[in-house]
Amino acid sequence: MKICFIDKTDFKYSFNDKDSPLLRGAETTLINLSYNLSLIGNEVYVFNNCSKGYYSNNYKWQNINVLENSNDLFDIAIANGDINLLNNVNAKKKYAISHSIQTIEKFIRKKQLLTYFKNRPKIILIGTYHKTQRNILTRLWGYDYLELSIDDNFINTEVDLSNKKLSNQAIFTSRPDRNGEKLIEIWKDKIFPFKKDIKLLFTPDVDIKNLNRFNIFYRQMKDQIELIKDLKNSRVMLLPGHKAELFCLAAEEARELCIPTVTLGIGSLKERVVHNETGFVAKNDTQFAKYTLDLFNDDNICIHLKKNLYTLRNKSNWIKSAKKFLEVLYK
Repeated sequence: MKICFIDKTDFKYSFNDKDSPLLRGAETTLINLSYNLSLIGNEVYVFNNCSKGYYSNNYKWQNINVLENSNDLFDIAIANGDINLLNNVNAKKKYAISHSIQTIEKFIRKKQLLTYFKNRPKIILIGTYHKTQRNILTRLWGYDYLELSIDDNFINTEVDLSNKKLSNQAIFTSRPDRNGEKLIEIWKDKIFPFKKDIKLLFTPDVDIKNLNRFNIFYRQMKDQIELIKDLKNSRVMLLPGHKAELFCLAAEEARELCIPTVTLGIGSLKERVVHNETGFVAKNDTQFAKYTLDLFNDDNICIHLKKNLYTLRNKSNWIKSAKKFLEVLYK
């Protein structure tokens, strides 16, 4: 099939930036899905605010501006987030991958309503929680699911459970606006006072300062390989969750590297963590702190969860996700 993806961001990026820490979930999804669809025999084009063109056999990245003078007909056109982008392309079937909660008010405010009725795209969701948060009127022409995965760098990383010396470090790798401040307050008030030899490695945020006295340190935002090193050097992932979190790649990355997660189960985190098997789902802040301290105080609990996580390694990857998604496109 001849498939095109259309994407528009304020910043420039292309396939060459696939390991950049500046990319968010929507951008890494686009890169991995489009590339793996090309690997299974499709002719794939990506049009976006391209930092640099990329051409490799049946896989091409070009600047979105080239569509202004294009009469190309595609079998499938997929908008990455913004339905309005579908106006720029001719295709037999059209889809839109949603990466956000979509209320009717937001749908109208972003001027997507007329485009929606003009193009009649099927909406692609990224989880059960996501479906509950999207108004039925915004998926009138049907919906289906994209099974997200994580980058091969995580899957190909060796995990050795024979090392009995466990880290004294917790880590938070989600975006700070995903209840990062809430996590810091729980750490300061309910975790650190009871165990002062542990530390929290936290995603940088310019609005939160002077936290070193609570053993909270900012992690450097480098490439994906450095992120993996930080994760492997951590005992536990701390993710309160957020109502806007529709999948949470941070939790999946931790799972693949056998790092237990403690969460409040807000948003999609209730789907990402299995209580007492891959981590803990707390009912409140006090329980969140207790589960975190239990993991630091009892090596056996931590090792038990890590062994459970090890059995789940490599259960999914982007080539499997692309093959399943191709079935969706053939429907």
